[in-house]
Amino acid sequence: MLEQARQYLKQYFGYDSFRSGQEAIIQSVLNGTNTAGIMPTGGGKSLCYQIPALIFPAVTLVISPLISLMKDQVDTLLQNGIPAAFLNSSLSAQEADKRMGDAKKGAYKLLYIAPERLENRFFLESLKELDISLVAIDEAHCISQWGHDFRPSYLKIQALVDRLPSKPVILGLTATATTAVQHDICRSLGISGDDVVSTGFSRDNLFFSVVKGTNKSTYLKNYLARNNNESGIIYAATRKEVDSLYTLLTKKGIKAGRYHAGMNETDRSMQQDAFLQDDLAVMVATNAFGMGIDKSNVRFVIHYQTPKNMESYYQEAGRAGRDGLQSECILLYSPQDLQIQRFLIDQSDSPESRKEQELKKLNLMKDFCHTEGCLQAFILKYFGQADADDCGHCENCLDERASHDVTVEAQMVLSCIVRMGERFGKTLVSQVLAGSKNKKIEDFGFQKMTTYGIMRQQSAKSIADFIDFLTAREYIEMSGGQFPVLKITQEGKNVLIGKENVLRRETITIQAMVEDDTLFEQLRALRREIARAEGIPPFIVFSDATLKDMSARIPRSEAEFLEVKGVGKQKQERYGKQFLKAIEDYMHNTGKAGEPKMPAAAVHESME
Repeated sequence: MLEQARQYLKQYFGYDSFRSGQEAIIQSVLNGTNTAGIMPTGGGKSLCYQIPALIFPAVTLVISPLISLMKDQVDTLLQNGIPAAFLNSSLSAQEADKRMGDAKKGAYKLLYIAPERLENRFFLESLKELDISLVAIDEAHCISQWGHDFRPSYLKIQALVDRLPSKPVILGLTATATTAVQHDICRSLGISGDDVVSTGFSRDNLFFSVVKGTNKSTYLKNYLARNNNESGIIYAATRKEVDSLYTLLTKKGIKAGRYHAGMNETDRSMQQDAFLQDDLAVMVATNAFGMGIDKSNVRFVIHYQTPKNMESYYQEAGRAGRDGLQSECILLYSPQDLQIQRFLIDQSDSPESRKEQELKKLNLMKDFCHTEGCLQAFILKYFGQADADDCGHCENCLDERASHDVTVEAQMVLSCIVRMGERFGKTLVSQVLAGSKNKKIEDFGFQKMTTYGIMRQQSAKSIADFIDFLTAREYIEMSGGQFPVLKITQEGKNVLIGKENVLRRETITIQAMVEDDTLFEQLRALRREIARAEGIPPFIVFSDATLKDMSARIPRSEAEFLEVKGVGKQKQERYGKQFLKAIEDYMHNTGKAGEPKMPAAAVHESME
C-alpha cells in the first residue's frame, strides 16, 4: 500500500517523495493503527490523512475547527481531482442534507465536519449510516484543557468513534503540543504512546527576530515600504490596537485589512476573502484570525504586541512560509505588552488555577523576548526538545551589529527619573531631559533640576525610544494602571552607581526579503488572473514555491511542466498551456528563447 501512496503523491499532488514524518504516519494509519502526528505548521499534516483517504475503501471523516480551513482544503482537493465536501454552519439545511445523502452513497473520499456538530444527537445518528475508514482530527491540541485553544466539543470525539459500527482508524494531528498536551491527545483518543510520530517543531525556513527599544509604528511603516509586494499578517493584542493600526496603514496607502471579534461576520468574511485572494497585502488582526487560514504565501508575520503564551506565538508565527520559502517572524517587544496581557488574563472568567498557569506562560514569553541565545532553540525547548541546537539563522544567531557604550546616557535618564520622584511617565521624563518648555514642567518646577535639558541635543521622541530600550533591558520598570509611571529596578541602580555598563546595538536596518525575479512576478500575475476568474484564492492554483520552481526550471513542454514541484496531472491538464505560454513569451521578450534550460534551483516544497 505504501507504493500506492507514493504513486498518489505524485499523481494528485505533484511531489516525488514524502517529507519527514509523513511516510511513517501514513504507514501506521494504513496498518490500521490509531496514530498521533506532531508536525510543525507547514510540515504537511494534511497529506497524512488525504493520501490514506484515497487508498481506503470508505470515506475519511475529517474533524476540523474552522469553516475557512475546511473550505480552503476542500477547494484544493477538488482542484486536484479528489472528491471532497464539508458540512458546517455556512450551508443551508437543505444543502447539508444533500451532501450527507451523497456521502452515504459514496460520492466523497473526504468529508470535513466541525467538532460542534458532534453535539447534535441527530447528526451522530446519521454518521452511523456512513461507512467510515478513517477519522482524522486536525488541530488535535484543542482536545486538551492544558492547551492554549481548548474546545469542549473535541471531548465528544472518542464517544463518536466508539459508536461507529465501521470501527475506523483514528489519526490526531497538531503542530503545537507540549508534552502534557500530547499525553492528553493520546489518552482522549485511545492512542498508544508508542504510536506517536513527532518530527519536532523546527521551521528552518522561518527567520525569527525580537525587536526591542524601537518605535513600533515607524519600524512597521519602514518594513512594509520595503516589502510592499509581499503578503503578511500583523497581530495585535486588542481590537482597539487593530483598528488603530488599520487606520494608520490605510492612510499610508497600504492595502491592509482588519479582522477581530468586534466586527460583524459579514465584514470579517469579506476582509478574509480579500486577503486570501491577494486583493489585500496585509491583514491586521487579533488572535481571532488565522487558525483556519491555509494561505501558503504569507511571507511575514509581525507581532505588534507580545502574545500571551508560546503556543499562541508559535502557531501564529507559523502561518508564515507554509509553502517552504524563506519568511520572517518578527516580534516587536515592549514591556507594556505584558501589562496588557496580564490585564486580559485577570479579567477572564477562568478559574484561579488557570489564571496562574497563564501567568507562568506569560513570564516564559518575557524570557523569550529577553534571551540572547538562539530564538528557535528556546521555542523547541519549550515544546520538549531539550537537546535542541542553535538554528544558526535567527536574529540572535546572526546578529553582528556593533554595540556602543551608552552608560552615560542611561545614567542621565535614570538620574532624572529618581529626581522626579519616580512618579511620572515616559512622556514627561523625555520632555524634561530634552529641555521642553511644557507648562506642566514649569508647574512642577522641573526646569530647576540639574537633569533638565541634559539631553537637549536629542528630541523628546528619540529619548522616549531610548527609555523603551532601557525598559526592555529591565533597568526601568513601568507600573500598572492606565497611566504607568517609571521606576528604577535593582539593575538600574547598579548602572546609576557605576557597577554595570549599558551597551546598545546599532539600529536594525530593514532589508527587502526577496530579490527581483521578473518571471516569478509575471507567473504570479497570471496566477492571480486565473484565481479571480475561477473564484478561488491564488495559492490554490499554485503555491509560491511551485512558481519559484517553475521560474527556475523554465519548462518548455507538458512533460517538463509535470516535473515542477507541486504540479500534479490534474493541474498540468488544467493550467499547463497558460503557464507554458507565459514562460515562452517571457523567454522571447527577454531574448532568451534560444538559450538552453538551466538546472532548477533547489526549492523547498510544501506538502501541506
